[in-house]
Amino acid sequence: MKHFSFDSKFGRIMVKLCYACFLNLLWMVCSLPVITIGASTTALYYACLKIVREEDFSAAALFFRSFKQNFKQATILWLILLAAGVILGGDGYILWHLRANSTGAPAVIWTLLLAIVIAAAVIYVIVMLHVFPLLASVDNTNIAMLKNAFLIGTHYLFATILMFAIHFVMFWIIVSVFTPMFILGEGLCALICSWLLKNILRSVTDDPEKEQSLAENETEMSESSQGK
Repeated sequence: MKHFSFDSKFGRIMVKLCYACFLNLLWMVCSLPVITIGASTTALYYACLKIVREEDFSAAALFFRSFKQNFKQATILWLILLAAGVILGGDGYILWHLRANSTGAPAVIWTLLLAIVIAAAVIYVIVMLHVFPLLASVDNTNIAMLKNAFLIGTHYLFATILMFAIHFVMFWIIVSVFTPMFILGEGLCALICSWLLKNILRSVTDDPEKEQSLAENETEMSESSQGK
């Protein structure tokens, strides 16, 4: 029976899966307005990073604390990335059909332009994978966030490939294999990616001021609840 205790490896894994499920539900609910996807994704990664580092297990409190604190910046970044994604998707769709319906020199031109769009899409995916975990870990300007997300993603390319594979496999399972898996969905993806990123983000984004600020907020919340 010791294998099923909370202190066992199996027990810790099951607890983490429960956290992933709960956080995924919070993420889905808070993402429903669409415009809040950036804030909810940042909050999801903030909670997951705390959990995988075993610093705190108050999942709901962690989620909503980050959601409130990073709402403005996360929303701006999300709208920028959403607009960029729409533009890239539209350009790719148009160029693909132009290339398919052309021959000779025009086909070569459309192919080259399509290759440029594909390269830009790769950069876009790298930034998208890293920018919200980065925002959950450190304070910086929007431009610096986008730039650093790309630099971290390319420097730790193997981790980036694994993160993409994790999201792709989860999407494939939900769509083609076992739809109820959506209950874990992005929560499980974020938890696994946070495990991959925990040491990377700690080494490249060590920000004592932010950690101190968060600690002060936690203390104030604790004192307020005790006062009530």
